[in-house]
Amino acid sequence: MEGNNGKRMWASLSIEEAIEIQNRLRQEIQLIDKGDAVFDLVAGVDLAYWQKEGLEYAVCCIIVLEQRSKQVVERKHTLGVIDIPYIPGCLAFRELPLILETVKMLDVSPDLYLFDGNGYLHPRHMGIATHASFYLNTPTIGVAKKYHKIGETDYLMPINENCAYTDIIMDGEVYGRAVRTLKNIKPVFVSAGNFIDLETATKVVCDFVTPESHIPLPTRLADIETHRMRERYSR
Repeated sequence: MEGNNGKRMWASLSIEEAIEIQNRLRQEIQLIDKGDAVFDLVAGVDLAYWQKEGLEYAVCCIIVLEQRSKQVVERKHTLGVIDIPYIPGCLAFRELPLILETVKMLDVSPDLYLFDGNGYLHPRHMGIATHASFYLNTPTIGVAKKYHKIGETDYLMPINENCAYTDIIMDGEVYGRAVRTLKNIKPVFVSAGNFIDLETATKVVCDFVTPESHIPLPTRLADIETHRMRERYSR
């Protein structure tokens, strides 16, 4: 947040300034092969928004699971007023202050963060999962439920098998993947965030899928928690 005052500094950010920050950070992205890495603790991150009395609110929920047992070891949430305007392609500037406040509350240190959103699969490779990585200093993965079309590039539907995927390629570069995590279910859109490669990201996502949900467990539980907290606080 360009220091610890990101919310204050970003509140008056112009589109040009936001894109300049993204273009500078994208030069530091490291898509590292993590095939042999062990991620003991994996966190899922999600936010939910609502309007009340003329203000916009959001709640950020982080659920941390042990990868081997898939058991929840910690859950935290933070509520806040959102006063940073939405800029297309620059969602991270709105969400990061609340996300990092929630991370500070964690008693454990996740080895990996999964975000309900994009990472490298972004016009400037700077989706929320990638942008957040520069402040978390931890590998990150983006898992989006919908494909936000970049330019004129669409995706090809994967074959109807568990964990089948097709790469999303633009100008000869792989930005991410459409991954059909379960047979007969629509795909999710996986991309590396930072400090990890797409192959490892895909394996982690598929490892956390359950027969009850095609969305990986960390972000699924975070999504459920945000809806529950929004219901509580928006009354």
